Amino acid sequence: MAKIGGDSPKLDAELLLARATGLTRTSFITWPEREISEAQAQDFQALVDQRAEGQPIAYLLGEQEFWSLPLKVSPTTLIPRPDTECLVETALDLALPADARVLDLGTGTGAIALALASERRQWQIMATDRVAEAVELARQNSERLGLPVSVLQSDWFAQLPPESRFDLLISNPPYIPASDRHLGEGDVRFEPTSALVSGDDGLDDIRTLIQNAPGWLTDNGWLMLEHGYDQGEAVRKLFSAAGWRAVETRRDYGGNERLTLAMKPADNGTEANPC
Repeated sequence: MAKIGGDSPKLDAELLLARATGLTRTSFITWPEREISEAQAQDFQALVDQRAEGQPIAYLLGEQEFWSLPLKVSPTTLIPRPDTECLVETALDLALPADARVLDLGTGTGAIALALASERRQWQIMATDRVAEAVELARQNSERLGLPVSVLQSDWFAQLPPESRFDLLISNPPYIPASDRHLGEGDVRFEPTSALVSGDDGLDDIRTLIQNAPGWLTDNGWLMLEHGYDQGEAVRKLFSAAGWRAVETRRDYGGNERLTLAMKPADNGTEANPC
């Protein structure tokens, strides 16, 4: 366990042993005398070595829980994080139509879209990602969980049907500045840079979404974006400068400004969808 390191080496070791053997953690606690095969021992050692090198436990297990949903993960997508559940909570609190049309932009594993689908079965939920592997992973999670989400490969809005309109656009876009030192630390070393970094100040993709979202929203539709803990003021200014209404920032479980939402600008109702 000392070799594994990290904050929870005992738990990680138990999870990796369960992964290598196909048995549950409980079975090893209940029957500590159980022996494993040589092949299983080798598989376990290989996983321990990878964990010792810093590989995220979620990638080694191939799964991460989000909103109590067991999601398949892979190195082609970000690992869903607890603070992103704040987007789900906030979306569920909005006064949306009973059959709301919702689009999760840059869905990755499908975490946000699937969490919403699990709570609002009557909503019509679509999810997009520009990475083909992420689209396939989100589709697998949708089928595996029996939660109907339509997943489409699209670079933000580019490949959406032009007649599409949504009551809510929601996204956890890339928002880390290219020079951020944290990119060389922890799990993010192994996560796809394209899903993390967004220009010199981390706001390039957020600017794109704020600028292009109005043409895809219903008259009183909402755009909700996750962002960095220190970007709340900058994101509010971007929304306000673009004429968005009811701009508001919410905090995450650690008390940090984590997401900002706003209602579609009043003067954009007749604009054509940008491609």
